[in-house]
Amino acid sequence: MSKRAQRVQDAAGYLLHSAAWRETSLIIQVFTLHHGMVALVAKGAKRPYSVLRPVLSAFQPLGLSWSGAGEVKTLVRAECVGIRRLDGRAHMSAWYMNELLLRLLPREDPHPVLYDAYDAALRQLALQQPAASALRRFEWILLNETGYGTEEDVPDFDDPALEPALRQSLRTRLNELLGRPLLTRKVLMELQRY
Repeated sequence: MSKRAQRVQDAAGYLLHSAAWRETSLIIQVFTLHHGMVALVAKGAKRPYSVLRPVLSAFQPLGLSWSGAGEVKTLVRAECVGIRRLDGRAHMSAWYMNELLLRLLPREDPHPVLYDAYDAALRQLALQQPAASALRRFEWILLNETGYGTEEDVPDFDDPALEPALRQSLRTRLNELLGRPLLTRKVLMELQRY
């Protein structure tokens, strides 16, 4: 039985990870609003004059078009639909969120509420607002959207008095779920000392 090639036009998404593939291409992992996590091959994206090269940046909202029937689709077009400037600490927080998504979400399983939480967290980080509340809110929604949350009431993520206990609770649940701490979590905790 052959699968029919799927064509997707102008899907809202974010680049989470990219890896070199062959001489001039990349395999990218994107998180999209209506299609969830999708693996795409960006042919020729490493070439110096590729139109994809300046567009495929992490933490920037993208409009993505692709086609294909297999596990890895072919990126047809990508365009930047906004700019989010992140400083050093905000960058580490954003990488931490990307690592969580890459490790916890299955392919092509849409989570629009989680996508909105990711987008809101990136907006908050770009405005140089406290990273702790953005991360705790994102972690909470991630756990609830993937079925690992609790029946507890939603806490006040902006209350600094609740933050240490909330951070410890969420970290414990995520570590149990993942089997080991995330690398970006360790780096992020080190940065919070300064």
